[in-house]
Amino acid sequence: MALIDISPAIDAGIGVWPGDTPYVKTTNLEIAAGANITLSDIRTTVHVGAHTDAPNHYIAHGQDVASRSLDYYLGRCNVIHVFVERGKRIMPADLAGKQITAARVLLQTLTFPDHRNWNTDFASLSPEIVEFLHNRNVITIGIDTPSVDPFDSKALEAHHAFAQHDMAVLEGLLLDGVAEGEYELIALPLRLVGADASPVRAVLRTL
Repeated sequence: MALIDISPAIDAGIGVWPGDTPYVKTTNLEIAAGANITLSDIRTTVHVGAHTDAPNHYIAHGQDVASRSLDYYLGRCNVIHVFVERGKRIMPADLAGKQITAARVLLQTLTFPDHRNWNTDFASLSPEIVEFLHNRNVITIGIDTPSVDPFDSKALEAHHAFAQHDMAVLEGLLLDGVAEGEYELIALPLRLVGADASPVRAVLRTL
């Protein structure tokens, strides 16, 4: 078995959603400067890098991230390559012929190639694909873009489809070079009480 890291590195260069809080690390004590320990703090959005959205991010009175079942983020998954134009929503027809054998599905679109140089025309999910996968017993959908909805969406139709079916979202994954197939997904969120999201250290383990 091998581990494949599918989380982008988080540092001052990583992009965040325009208008959201960028990543800043402050070093408060440093051994190199004569302190007995190195001690630092960070400030950033909870939607930085690979992350999961909690329902309270997109529906009133939804669960916070600390209340979400860890089953969404740990277990068998399918990595599926989707060939779709930038700016398009993925539809059920785009998964024609693909094998769905696991309760978690990660979609590689390659439409957001650089987490340090944002493009807003990334691919996203349609409500129909969320419904399609829900009907195949999928509980978690991940994607290699910053959002499951288009950049300029205000209605957040895909997010609301996740809420309707009590499914989990993973966004900002790094799936370049990951072969299609079945893996074990490990992408546990932090237990951040009240938070609307959490970064995850997402990895795949080969079976």
